[in-house]
Amino acid sequence: METSTVILHIAIILIVARLFGEIAAQLQVPAVIGELIAGIILGPTLLGVIEADGMIRILAEIGIILLLFQIGLETDLGDLIDSGSKSVVVAICGFIFPFTLCFILSHYVFNLDTLISLMIAGTMTATSIGITMRSLTDLGRAKSKEGQIVLGAAVLDDMLGVLLLAFLFEFTTSGNVSLAGASKILLFMGVFFLAAPTLAKSISYLIRRFESQSLVPGLVQTTIVSLVLFLAWLSHMVGIPELLGGFATGLALSRRFFIPFGVALRAEPKFSQQVHDEMRPIIHLFTPVFFVYVGLTLDLSTIDWGSNFFWLFSISLTAVAILSKVGGALLIRENLIRKIAIGMAMVPRGEVGLIFAELGRSSGIFNNEIYTTLIMVIAYTTLLTPFWLKLFYKRYGDRMEA
Repeated sequence: METSTVILHIAIILIVARLFGEIAAQLQVPAVIGELIAGIILGPTLLGVIEADGMIRILAEIGIILLLFQIGLETDLGDLIDSGSKSVVVAICGFIFPFTLCFILSHYVFNLDTLISLMIAGTMTATSIGITMRSLTDLGRAKSKEGQIVLGAAVLDDMLGVLLLAFLFEFTTSGNVSLAGASKILLFMGVFFLAAPTLAKSISYLIRRFESQSLVPGLVQTTIVSLVLFLAWLSHMVGIPELLGGFATGLALSRRFFIPFGVALRAEPKFSQQVHDEMRPIIHLFTPVFFVYVGLTLDLSTIDWGSNFFWLFSISLTAVAILSKVGGALLIRENLIRKIAIGMAMVPRGEVGLIFAELGRSSGIFNNEIYTTLIMVIAYTTLLTPFWLKLFYKRYGDRMEA
């Protein structure tokens, strides 16, 4: 493809993603849904003007790495500690229940292969912190008791999701499920998550020291992006997903993460906020490319919409994905109304589910029908949560403290 054509395609993706993201936001729908629709329109399903390959794929991969960096940067381990045991119960049960039930549904009910079923189950586990907390913030409940429980649970849920992603990455690259492969990836992850934060903290210390002496603007953005991409490459070299390099960098630079044996390298909240503010425009530039890319990889025209498998699988998977998250919240000691609100808030998979789904597609584990089914289930859970939370609080909000 000619350079001029690639440039035109990137321009179209950015503009159309922004347009549909804005439309989605105006309709009080997560912007990610609008960006997905933009990809569907531009891709083979409708117009077929852009292909999901070449430079577009590379930009999408950078976008997903930066997205994981943002998730790590906004992860506050203190929130998990402050929210107590209730968040831990909600997170662990909300992780185990969807994974187990979705695996049973896929493998034993629909007779899918073990690896396919594991990837499907993994896709249905992690909660989207961004969509969940945005929904609660819009309702004025982010600082409420249930809001703090959800926040702590979502933090731990994301960390468990990242760990699961590493295991599934090993399984997809080796082509089989083995205890030796799981042990190897766990060892590599342990070493990586010890070394990566130390490197990130050291470089952040150097940035803080020399930023005032720099005569060229943009030291923070340039250095942080380079660090994220380097650690992404390093994570790939040790056999774990590139995404974890971004996540580890963000986690190391977050406000309340510190290296126990390196007090001098402890993060400063002001610098963490500076990194967050200065990196935000770059992240907002690249991450929509990933979501459009997901839409570009879908080809809804090839789906047999009369297929019993497609409808039965998508509807049953959606039901299990929703009920398993709500079920996890029902196990804590709170009044029933609050427990239901917590469970509902944990439902949206959003960008985290899309990361798993794309890994399954790009590794050849998911065919188009299963991949499309998963995207639709993710869209259901992401799209419906803000609406049903709003209706739920409107009807039962005054009984929350009962």
